[in-house]
Amino acid sequence: MERYQVPLYLAALALGTATGLILPDAAGALEPAINPILVALLYATFLGVPLTRLRTAVTDARFVVALLIVNFVLAPLVVAPLSRLVSDSPALLMGLLLVLLAPCVDYVMVFTRLAGGAWERILAASPVLMLTQTLLLPIWLAALAGQGLASISRRPFALAFIVMIALPLGLSALTQWASARYRPAARVQSGTTALMVPLMMATLMAVTASQIAAVASHLGLLVHVFPIFLIFAAIMPLTGNVVGLLAHQDRSARLALAFSGTTRNSLVVLPLALALPDALAPIVVVTQTLVELIVMVVYVRLLPRLIRRP
Repeated sequence: MERYQVPLYLAALALGTATGLILPDAAGALEPAINPILVALLYATFLGVPLTRLRTAVTDARFVVALLIVNFVLAPLVVAPLSRLVSDSPALLMGLLLVLLAPCVDYVMVFTRLAGGAWERILAASPVLMLTQTLLLPIWLAALAGQGLASISRRPFALAFIVMIALPLGLSALTQWASARYRPAARVQSGTTALMVPLMMATLMAVTASQIAAVASHLGLLVHVFPIFLIFAAIMPLTGNVVGLLAHQDRSARLALAFSGTTRNSLVVLPLALALPDALAPIVVVTQTLVELIVMVVYVRLLPRLIRRP
């Protein structure tokens, strides 16, 4: 499954698309399953690396600074001109800004690990990423939206950190501690890490099947944001790699910067989009998720070939 992971992920996306279009009522049943499946996926990811490596990653200040520059200085500078392409549609603009200005802190680690990148450094920096985007997102929204905005709630960001990071990380630490002492726990650890590919397939299928019908019903409007998401996804890996080179980072760290700069925090900002008066904003967020998942499946194989050792 590791060898054929990309075809398997594409098959999961295709199956999810077919399920969502043929059985649109399945969306209501699958949407609540996304977060539990994602937590299981992150638990399996965290089990794959000893926690001692996380302690080393926490002290890597140069990488953290590079990560902040990529996500909170350069990414908004890329988003600013791209967002002008939909500035005449407030709903499209708000959804686009919400999702592109917030860096991912959950499945970015899974894709980074699959590509051979330093995912544990992103995990170590995730509290800084969450706090910084909580503070800066309202400022960037106010600057780029061109109109007054209601204050952005911090609750979704705090809840996402607890559920998506702290919970699976705590469970993985407990499992690693137990596996060193008890044979059944060691079997649990090896069995769970072997489920990485199936869990990723389940995540891709659940997200696609639960959201594709809503996206398909608004294709006439969403066609304006598809190119923007693709252009952003094409620019940011190069940006992450260049910043990594300037910061004298090794290849695995530059892969991590490339994936972090490209992936966005759609599952966290979706509640913010749902709180907006226009129903189109959350569909824009979901559209970015679907585009990003397809791009990530390709990047897992492509970026390791493009980002090489100096």
